[in-house]
Amino acid sequence: MGQHAQKVQSPVAPGHGGLGMTATLNGETLVMLIIGDPIAQVKSPALLTERFAAREVNAVCVPGHVRSADIPAFMAGLRAIANAPGLVITVPHKQAAMGYCDVLTERARYAQSVNVMRRTAAGWVGDNTDGQGYCRGIAAAGGTIAGKRVLLVGAGGAGAAIAYEFLASGAAHLAIHEIDVARRDGLIARLETAFPGKLSVGSNDPTGFDIIANATPLGMREGDPLPVQVDKLRPDQFAACPITKPARSPFIEAAAAKGCQVMPGLGMFRAQEELLVDALLTLEAD
Repeated sequence: MGQHAQKVQSPVAPGHGGLGMTATLNGETLVMLIIGDPIAQVKSPALLTERFAAREVNAVCVPGHVRSADIPAFMAGLRAIANAPGLVITVPHKQAAMGYCDVLTERARYAQSVNVMRRTAAGWVGDNTDGQGYCRGIAAAGGTIAGKRVLLVGAGGAGAAIAYEFLASGAAHLAIHEIDVARRDGLIARLETAFPGKLSVGSNDPTGFDIIANATPLGMREGDPLPVQVDKLRPDQFAACPITKPARSPFIEAAAAKGCQVMPGLGMFRAQEELLVDALLTLEAD
């Protein structure tokens, strides 16, 4: 191609109704990778590339299937690629990636995980936009968090960020259900320092809660158990889930069948597209 730029049409996720923007691909293109294991389910490559094009930023988002054992080698290689200034992280690497950050935002410190990193003069800065995206997605779907009782299932990398954001958004109470008791108790202890008296240990029984929030991968694979006892759901409850493949997880389908308002996983991701782009382009050390 020489010095000529090639225009490539950014693919649009099915059902997304994307922006239809055209990305530029040449020797000056910035490469923002998204890594995970598995990676086939992610929507970021198409959606974030569209957002870059909409802002007239010469950048693309590219998927990278990186297994946990290969994270050290990957991060060492990434440091050597000067035109790869940003990284998006998905399961199961959000906690491991934190160890490669030189600076963490307050959200990331409470979550003890990162889902986006940017190379700066201060080194790699890590943030976690999962909680913001999840809560904004609930609001966009007609849900209200302030003053509500929330049951959160999952206290992993995404779950911890979502827990923080629920409380920061004014939830009256947050109960956390997590099969890893040490992980659950550690998260509750961290959050208690900022939100005293608002947390408790939860279970898979959704009775008595206004919002039932799944933050686990349960539902990505056929035959996965449901995160809560869906037979106990009521029509006045709100159900949310981070899973994007399938587009509507079995939990969301079961909740909708009970008459609940729902937010499928793509609602979360759409709500945090701009947050991720902002972080990849402008995130700096506090």
